Order: sequence, then structure tokens, then C-alpha cells
Amino acid sequence: MKYSLSIPVVNKAIAGRSARSYTVEGHFSEIEKLLKSGDYVVIEFGHNDGGSLSSTDNGRTDCPGDGDEVCNTSVQKGILTFPAYITNAVKSFTGAGATVVVSSQTPDNPYMSGAFEYAPNRFTTYANQSVASSAHAKFVDHGQLVANAFEKLGKTQVDGFYPKDHTHTSPEGADVVAKAFVRGLVCSQSTLKSHVKNATSSIQGGCL
Repeated sequence: MKYSLSIPVVNKAIAGRSARSYTVEGHFSEIEKLLKSGDYVVIEFGHNDGGSLSSTDNGRTDCPGDGDEVCNTSVQKGILTFPAYITNAVKSFTGAGATVVVSSQTPDNPYMSGAFEYAPNRFTTYANQSVASSAHAKFVDHGQLVANAFEKLGKTQVDGFYPKDHTHTSPEGADVVAKAFVRGLVCSQSTLKSHVKNATSSIQGGCL
């Protein structure tokens, strides 16, 4: 995404993290300490947030629910829901003077069954929900934008984007995914769109 924006981009993503583990490990707090008024923060989680706490706690699964539910396990007490973790991050970042974009998670290969299949999951709803009460945070449906781009490209090309599994793309696939997010920014109400330097004609897909 750094090639698409006219402002510096600092990547604080860490592989394998969920909204819960990223919070518990203190990474959201680290970002807050770095922020200056006028900065932007993009938040996208979901792939590692699912699962169940009923048997084994992997340290990543969030408490089920869409509000202020709290869960306790032998690994951790006070586990929050996905929207609670994201909403807390939004509040801390906007409180520090930043503008936030909360993005829905990207899809797994939508051609896994042979035919194209995509439907937003609960984390898309939760991500949208987390910006509802903030004037300085906007939602971009990255997942739907990627799915739309993949559907246009077709099964053969998209299958080639997933050489190892159904989740992690090749660099070529990642380029489509990144462009879909930039398209979302161009279409969004976020002021971050004013820093997009790509010509919109070079970004695949249209607005939702």
C-alpha cells in the first residue's frame, strides 16, 4: 500500500495475531504511543479471531458475542469480544488525534468449492459496528471488494494466487488485494482517500 499513498506508511502488522492477542501483547498501546495528531491508522483483523473457547484456549480466540460479553479461561481472564477489542483501539487512536480506517478481513480463496462462493462473515459486521460511534473512524469493506475483484478475474487466475493454502496469497494475489483496499479508500468517506496517488483507472473494480 505504500506505493499507493502520498504519505509515509509504517507497517505494524504481525503475522498470526488476532484482535485479542494483538491487544494483550501490547501492540495497540505501542501504536498509540507513536501517534501524532493528524496520523491515520488502518485496522484489519478477523482471520485468527474465530474458534471456540470451550475446549482449548489458543490465546487468539475472542469471547463470543457482539458487545460487552467477557470470558474467562485457564489461559486468560477477562477476554473481550472482537468488536470490543476493535472499538477500544479506535477510541484510543482517535483520542490521540488520529483518523482510523477499520477494514473487513480479506476472503479465503472463494473458488475452493469449484464455484465462486463468498459471503461476509460476522467479523465484517463487527468491524463495521466498531466505527459506529466515532466521527473520526470509517469502515472499508475490504473483503467484499477483494471478492468482487476475484470474481471478475475467474477461477484459474485466482486459484493461482493461493499456491500453498486457501488463505495466504502469492505476491501477485497480494497486489490485487492491496489495490482492492485502495479502491475502497477512493470510494469511502475517510479523509485518507485524499492521500491516494494512484489514478483510479489503475485500480481494479468499482465502488460497492
